Amino acid sequence: MGELRGGARISSMVDELADAAERIGLKVRRERLLREIGYRARGGACRLREKDLLIIDSAQPPAEQLEVLLEALRTRDLESLYLSPAARRLLQNQSAQTSQAAQVDRG
Repeated sequence: MGELRGGARISSMVDELADAAERIGLKVRRERLLREIGYRARGGACRLREKDLLIIDSAQPPAEQLEVLLEALRTRDLESLYLSPAARRLLQNQSAQTSQAAQVDRG
């Protein structure tokens, strides 16, 4: 994520990817997730009562919200959607990092 600098640029990328998630059928919910000592809630994609949800912790910094979005969208088909070149690069980098991690786990 080295190409994104500054909170405003990261926040705009969070908004763009949240919009993309909505356009592919995910219901995006921004909520403050409850935390207890020793437990760290992150958010992410899930299915609840036949609905695909993406929960983003509104208390997290934008950079962490961006990570949750990238993780949820990396396996989805986004080819038919317009995304900015920066958003496409971030998604491709996320996919490449995940593939490398999987190879290391297998090796």
